[in-house]
Amino acid sequence: MRLADFIVRNMERILTQWEAFAVTLLPAAASMDSLALCDHAKPLLQAMVADLSTSQTREAQSQKAWGLAPQLTDAPETAAQTHAILRAQSGFDINQLAAEYRALRASVLQLWMDDCQPEGPHVNDIIRFNEAMDQAIAESVRSFSAEVERARNLFLGMLGHDMRSPLQTIQATAAYLVRMSAGEGVSAAADRLIRTGARMQALLDDLCDFNRTELGLGIRIAPADVDLAAVCADEMDQLRAAHPDRRIVLEAPVSVRGVWDGLRLQQVLGNLVVNAIRYGAPDMPVRVVLTADETEVRSKVRNAGAAIEPSLQQRMFEPLQRGPDAGARQGANLGLGLYIAREITAAHGGRIDVRSDEQETVFTVNLPRQAVSGPAR
Repeated sequence: MRLADFIVRNMERILTQWEAFAVTLLPAAASMDSLALCDHAKPLLQAMVADLSTSQTREAQSQKAWGLAPQLTDAPETAAQTHAILRAQSGFDINQLAAEYRALRASVLQLWMDDCQPEGPHVNDIIRFNEAMDQAIAESVRSFSAEVERARNLFLGMLGHDMRSPLQTIQATAAYLVRMSAGEGVSAAADRLIRTGARMQALLDDLCDFNRTELGLGIRIAPADVDLAAVCADEMDQLRAAHPDRRIVLEAPVSVRGVWDGLRLQQVLGNLVVNAIRYGAPDMPVRVVLTADETEVRSKVRNAGAAIEPSLQQRMFEPLQRGPDAGARQGANLGLGLYIAREITAAHGGRIDVRSDEQETVFTVNLPRQAVSGPAR
């Protein structure tokens, strides 16, 4: 009997074995009934039957074997994709998902081969079935990973939102204690709370910005008429107060006006300068140089220190990237600062680059005079 006919005639036997294996995938399967355990198993098998019954070219055969079979634009989810999403939502892990397919493959082939005796099975049916199975696994893994990533990003978004209120309460209470003038000890403790709260707020802001980009929402900017020279000066004053042991030098014209989101560009500059302080030579100044012409503005953050390895330069603007000894440095963060600086710059239609050698490291931000929609990298 050909394999397609065998699957159709023995669908219930195959599904029974599917369920018998799925119920062992704990702890997720413990609370699932028979319908949930088998969810899209039948449509999945029916799709394989349809595949086995359809002629295919050698090219289509190769693509399917690699899990790259083409899918129609705007086509509904396949049974394999839906199955993966439901499994992810039910608490299965990706190893358990793959195990289901391994068990299904073994079950179908063993039952069919037993049924084929004393005649041998059709070798081409085995090949076609394995190709269809591999395509289903590829679709499932992609959809499962995307669903897990989506759930993680939603969790991070909710976590960031819910943490804001208690953090604001801590900061407000600390500020109130400072105003009470309750003694030097209380004021010093309150001041530490304020500084620590500010660091936590910065980490939280980075996390929320990262979460927005991962959800495909991008960095939100509100362009307005801004004096970038004044923005830089204000940020430098704040950074000098936060790092009194470091020299931070600003070289800028009296005024540089344009249409940007001033607070976001202040965030870019702050991230770059903090990065320079963290990794630059502690006895050398960090220099911020602002220049402009009629169409473009350039901000350079320069610091002396060890050169950045070329391999690291290529990926340092990616999320969660940190220097090799970041964990040992005071104030080490989540590794999102440069990534967020790049995304904010891109949201303004600008670009950010790095150059590093034995003499100095220079981050350069190029911005059009007027923020434009769409990233430019």
